[in-house]
Amino acid sequence: MTLSCVNKDFTKLKATIGHEFKNPDFLKQAMVHRSYINEHPEFTLGHNERLEFLGDAVLEIIVTEHLYHAFPDTPEGDLTDWRASLVNAKMLAQIAHELALEENLYLSRGEEKDSNSKARHYILANAMEALIGALYLDGGIEIAKTFVHRFVLSHFDHILKNRLYLDPKSRFQEKAQEITGITPHYKVISESGPDHNKIFEVGLYLEEDLIAIGRGSSKQEAQVEAASQGLSNKGWH
Repeated sequence: MTLSCVNKDFTKLKATIGHEFKNPDFLKQAMVHRSYINEHPEFTLGHNERLEFLGDAVLEIIVTEHLYHAFPDTPEGDLTDWRASLVNAKMLAQIAHELALEENLYLSRGEEKDSNSKARHYILANAMEALIGALYLDGGIEIAKTFVHRFVLSHFDHILKNRLYLDPKSRFQEKAQEITGITPHYKVISESGPDHNKIFEVGLYLEEDLIAIGRGSSKQEAQVEAASQGLSNKGWH
């Protein structure tokens, strides 16, 4: 059975962004996930992956240029960490939520139901990059800069103040040593699943106290998740 294509109303999104697209198809395509095309082969536009590819580069150069000029005495290593904290998938997905991008996405029926998954997190981050690519194509670098400064770089003061550019494991260790004088450690609690698709459950401990549990497809991923959860549990943001 062929499913009929849906027309989205982007009025609210355009008002939030503050840009009226000369070519509305740029915005529309930025919101199209590959899964939608699989269900709607007759859809006249392609999916958003090429715009995502472009937007990723545009975002990186805008953030890099800003940090380069704003912090002339900061070494390259710190600038790299700061940039990563602004352009990573977690941050972009958070901004996508703030912009209510989710309600504007073209998704397959299966993807629409899977709203709380890690996959949705990446879909939103990728849509953010595609949106930046669309803004660049429609309005040029200045329009893209305006958007990035308003919605991405506006988070930087908070990131810097709270040292969020450090990965969760480093942040938890720093806080734990500062507040308790204890160095945290991690232990694998369980492993499940076949060798090619294992899930690790890792505990984060301060001495013998279990602070948090993380899960992931590798021990490292599970440790990072546990540290992130530990920061939340302790209120150490």
